[in-house]
Amino acid sequence: LILAESIKTCYYSRIMLPTKKKASIIEKHRSHPLDTGSIEVQTAILSEEIKRLTDHLKKNPKDNHSRKGLLGMVAKRKKLFDYLKRENARRYNTLAKKLGLKK
Repeated sequence: LILAESIKTCYYSRIMLPTKKKASIIEKHRSHPLDTGSIEVQTAILSEEIKRLTDHLKKNPKDNHSRKGLLGMVAKRKKLFDYLKRENARRYNTLAKKLGLKK
């Protein structure tokens, strides 16, 4: 049981975003001091998680469970981007350039 817990912890620590990294992303993309859930912050966090998961899948090509999670994250990010583009094109363009997703 202890071995299973340590394997699980090690596995998720490689894939999931560390708390300090997440906090720095929130700090960089927030629009006001208490902002933790705006579209910009959510999209930036998703983009970083997608990058980390993509690197994981390059090393572990048979990890289909993580691949399915990656596809879900990409779809969620696309929905958020589509919403932002519809509601505020200026914020959309700024965020896309900042994250390096569009040129």
